[in-house]
Formats: sequence, C-alpha cells, structure tokens
Amino acid sequence: MPSDTVFDAAALTTWARRLLEARGVDPDKADAVAAVLVEADLLGHDTHGLALLGPYLGKLDKGGLVGRGEIAVLSDRPAALLWDGNRLPGPWVTLQAIATASERARAAGAASVVTRRSGHIACLAAYLEAPARDGLMVEIYSSDPSVASVAPFAGKRAVFTPNPLAIGIPTSGDPVMIDISTSITTNGMSARLQAAGKRFPGKWLLDNEGAPTDDPAVFSDDPKLLGGVDAGHKGYGLTLMVEAMTDRRACRLRPRRWRGPLGRDGHGADHRHDGLRRSRRLRPPARLGRDRLPRDPGHRRRPASAAARPAGPRAQGPSAGRGAAAEPGGARLRRDAGG
Repeated sequence: MPSDTVFDAAALTTWARRLLEARGVDPDKADAVAAVLVEADLLGHDTHGLALLGPYLGKLDKGGLVGRGEIAVLSDRPAALLWDGNRLPGPWVTLQAIATASERARAAGAASVVTRRSGHIACLAAYLEAPARDGLMVEIYSSDPSVASVAPFAGKRAVFTPNPLAIGIPTSGDPVMIDISTSITTNGMSARLQAAGKRFPGKWLLDNEGAPTDDPAVFSDDPKLLGGVDAGHKGYGLTLMVEAMTDRRACRLRPRRWRGPLGRDGHGADHRHDGLRRSRRLRPPARLGRDRLPRDPGHRRRPASAAARPAGPRAQGPSAGRGAAAEPGGARLRRDAGG
C-alpha cells in the first residue's frame, strides 16, 4: 500500500464499529473500541490501532473477550474504586473508569480506579486528550499477569510485560501527552518486525542465553525484551512502579508460563489467567491529593526478579527503557474527508 494513501477516520470508525456489533458487542462498547483504535492510528501508534481489530474479533469469537455485560464494582470509596472488568472490551472499560475518576477527582482532589480482568486496552495515549483538555491530569498504568516478555535488568528470564504508563497534563493550550512502555520496545513492534523479516535498529531483545540481539526472530522462542544494556535499570525501576500501581491494587499474581505477546494467540489473556490490570488516576492540578502508598509495593516481584538469572558479566544489578520505535511509512488517516 502506498505510504501516501489517506483514509477517512470517521469512515474507518464506522466500519470498525459495525464489525464489532456484528460479533454481538453492545453498541456503546463497539463505539468505544472503534473510536479508541482509530484515535491510536491518528496519533501514530499504529501497532495499537486498527491492527488490533482482527485479534479483538478473534477473541470475541473464542470467548476470551465478552461483548455484553457490565462492570462489577468490588470496592467503592470516595476517591478509590476497584472494578472487575469481566473480560469486557478494554477501551470501553477504560473510558468508563476515566469518566468515574474524573467526577470523583473534582470532588475529592484526586481519584483512582483500578480494574482487573478487562480486555486489552490498546493505546494509552488515546485516552489522554479529553480529560486533559477538561483540566484534569490523568495517569494510566497497565500490566498483565498472564504475560511475561520483559526480563528484569541483568536477568535473562522474562518476568514482566512492557508495562506501559501514560500521563496527560493540562496546559493553557494543547495538553502534554506522554505514553511510553517501560521496555525499550513493545511486543507488538517485535511481532511486526518478525513478520516482515526486519531487525531492530538496536539490540533491544535478549536471546535464550541473555545476550542482547536486534533479531526479533528470537521473540517466537522465549521472548525477552530489555531496556538497553547500559541504562536498562531506569526502565526496570519504572516497571516496578507500574507493577506496584496495578498488581498490589488489583491483587493478582503472575502465572509462570509465557502465552504470547497478548495471550496464547497474541492478543488477550489466556482464559485460566486472564487478569489484565489497569490503574487510572485523575486529579485537578490545583488539588494534588495523594493516596496512601502500599506498605511494600512490588513485594511480589522481587523473588521473581532475583531468580531471573544473571545475563552476563556486564550486568550491574537486578529491562526496560523507552517507547517503541515507530515503523516508517504506512498509510495515513485524516479526521474528515476534507482534511
């Protein structure tokens, strides 16, 4: 496909919504998923845009994703809620969480909504603009206990996911929007380059011996992302922070087996361990209330990190670092037919 091909974003949103509704997804949930996926493409995150639609439809067909139903509220305090997403579409669950947290934050100064067992939530940046333009600072953290594809710094066994985090910051003009994985690249980009027979521009993966490599072919065997040999400890620290924000609050443990980038088929958790965890926190900048921190954040990960085995003599400590590299070229989207 020529790189200068332009598609109408509204038409693509309608097309995606109709495909989801044809699989039995409630109209409001189909609207949310379609809008978030197209917004991700508009933002340039095309590994987490409409590229995910096919896998989502496959999960609906297999029962790993549920198109109808409601969120279960497990705990409800004025500024802190815990939800069970009941394997409902992640974009819809996330938008519901942000709407609820926004309302609570305006009353309490800050609010957090933690969800477990939601579907994959796609591109975190797609959720940031609306609340930030409404004057709220929004933070999103995401991890998945059904997946292990990131080795702790200095280790050579996968323990974590890329554990993305995002923040939307209101300003007097356009908001600042940050969306990064805590590994140097992502599962989606690794799978894309492997399918295309390409390599990364740097040694962003680990092979079975813990040696850094730029070959995504190792990803299909025993995949391990890292954050760079020299500075991966920085991403590792962020990874532990995301684990503390999601695992401790959602109270889920990681299984030991690898199940593909987003589940056994590459998208979404295995039925037996489907525990995707998300944490969203919103707060008006003028009222920076703080939730009490857990007594020992990350306590569940320290044994696994320590047991991840040293990767080599260069390792300095118990990988992860910056956001994924963008794939050059590809089709572009526009928001309207005249844009």
